[in-house]
Amino acid sequence: MFSRNRMKEFTGSCSGQIERLKQALEMSDAVLIGAGAGLSASAGLTYSGERFERYFSDFYQRYGITDMYSGGFYPYNTLEEYWAWWSRHVFYNRYVDAPIPVYQELLSLVRNKDYFVLTTNVDHQFQREGFDKQRLFYTQGDYGLWQCSKACHNKTYDNKDTIRQMVSQQRDMKIPSDLIPHCPVCGAPMTMNLRCDDTFVQDEGWYAARIRYSVFLQRHRHGKVLYLELGVGNNTPAIIKYPFWKYSLENPDAVYACVNFGQAYAPREIAERSVCLDADIGRILSEMSRKAVS
Repeated sequence: MFSRNRMKEFTGSCSGQIERLKQALEMSDAVLIGAGAGLSASAGLTYSGERFERYFSDFYQRYGITDMYSGGFYPYNTLEEYWAWWSRHVFYNRYVDAPIPVYQELLSLVRNKDYFVLTTNVDHQFQREGFDKQRLFYTQGDYGLWQCSKACHNKTYDNKDTIRQMVSQQRDMKIPSDLIPHCPVCGAPMTMNLRCDDTFVQDEGWYAARIRYSVFLQRHRHGKVLYLELGVGNNTPAIIKYPFWKYSLENPDAVYACVNFGQAYAPREIAERSVCLDADIGRILSEMSRKAVS
């Protein structure tokens, strides 16, 4: 339906685009938020640089790991090392507040709207910052959940208490052996509930969220809908980006908005009804909030 060489990049006035986005939000009957990794990065949950060095310098020195993303794929020799890494990774990206209040800014803007959130992020920051759980669909998993590594059954398990124990009790980049989690059904080691391959477990909560998302889409096939894409890259465009383009094309009253540092563009077919901002998401949301107050 769309081709990359028919994209329209936006290089006009940032303030003018912010005003257009603000008006689109105010006029909308519903807002569908599509959130990618760029949103959490804007909130300070970065995976490299100073933040990585602060929490994982020992892993860099021993294993040569240079960022949090690649550390998740390192072939650790033991489960004690594997869970030392993952417990620390999960704790600092799932169980602590983001350093910058970007999610709070976003919630303040959509709180009184009929909104829904579709996200590929797994850090659960939406729910931590007060978004309605019934309006969230985490398609790719949740750092706060474990599953059987063999996916022997369709259930996930909360890991908060054990993760905290792993973090507090690990020594020399290893956790105590008795903290290694095992599947209560088949006895295989547990693993993170993240969509990495065909063993990803979609539990009852996942399917319930998908149904709520489908109901929202059906309810707002027509009318003034704002499709607000925040920090979505090109790793999995079929989940958020392409559907948002399609929905915007099919609904002549809809507005498509893309806020993404370095990747703000829209198909020419919907360019006239698109607002694209090549800028930091947090800065844009803050400016919108100030304009709303004034």
